[in-house]
This record gives sequence, structure tokens and C-alpha cells, in this order.
Amino acid sequence: MSLEKELRERSNTTCELCASNQDLKQYTIPPSLNENVANDVLVCTTCLDQIEGKTDMDPNHWRCLNDSMWSEHVAVQIMAWRMLQRLRNEGWPQDLLDMMYLDDEALALARATGEHEDEENKIIHRDSNGVTLASGDSVVLIKDLKVKGSSMVAKQGTTVRNIRLDHENAEYIEGKVDGQQIVIITQYVKKL
Repeated sequence: MSLEKELRERSNTTCELCASNQDLKQYTIPPSLNENVANDVLVCTTCLDQIEGKTDMDPNHWRCLNDSMWSEHVAVQIMAWRMLQRLRNEGWPQDLLDMMYLDDEALALARATGEHEDEENKIIHRDSNGVTLASGDSVVLIKDLKVKGSSMVAKQGTTVRNIRLDHENAEYIEGKVDGQQIVIITQYVKKL
């Protein structure tokens, strides 16, 4: 069974965040690199565009989190927590956050993208041109890089897809090159 089919079955073919049944898409929650039922949610285009920052946040759209935050699926709980964190200055999301419970492992995953940080405290990753990087972006290497601990050399021009950010250091990202997960310094990449 395909992953999207499993997600559709799990969600009864509705958005797992707002319950819409229009334009549903599979979304892998960052910083995960592996698409699987535990790391993915089925969301509508409206939710996805706001999650990815393609459109402005509509606080009223997210009132649906009052229901979805109680989902039995951890990936849905994590996404609900993250969206409530983004909206916490609205007032009502903070009340929901106070009621919400995530176990330690789920809370660590939820915090991995820094949604709970105030804007001035967030670590911002920038490529060699100063462009802001986000989890899931694709970058290209701008010079040959020797990979420590191996004889591998990541060649200039190599595309690294679906990067993950190091939320403790603004100069490090992670990605797969030739099937091997490596740490890359942001000054040697350019966002695609």
C-alpha cells in the first residue's frame, strides 16, 4: 500500500489538521528525511501553504486545532503544537497549548524546528548569498567538500535535497550526498 493511500485511510480522506476534503497532499514533518506514516500527515493546500509560509497565517483557519490536537497520531499532534506555537500571540492558542500534552519524545520532535522560540532568539540559517534556509529546502554545493571520517568528496554542483537544520548552530545543515547523511557548512551551499 502506498504511503499516501495509508494516510488517506488513516484520515478518512480529510485534512488531518482542519478536516477539509479538498486538494489533499502528503506532508513530511521536518526535520524528518524519511517519508513514513509516523512522520507524515495528510493536509489540504490551505494548511500546507500556511505551514510552508507561502501565504499569510489566517488565525481563524487554525481554530480547527482545538480538535486535531487530540489526534491519536503523533505527527498530527506535533503539527498542531507547532501551529499553535506560531499563533500563540493571538491569545486563544496559548489556552490550547496549556491543555495539550506531548510525551518527552514527541515534544523534542515538535521543538526541533524552533517554533516555540521568540523571533529574536531563533537561529537563522543562511546560504553563501545570505538567503534564509529552511528544513526541506534543496541546496547546491559551491565547492568540493571533503567529508570528515571518510574518503568521500562531495563535488561542487552536487544538489542536496530535503536538508535538515541544526537548531543549535546556524552554520550547520544536514543532508544526503551519494546516499550518505553528512553535515555541511552553510557558507558552502547556495539555495535552489
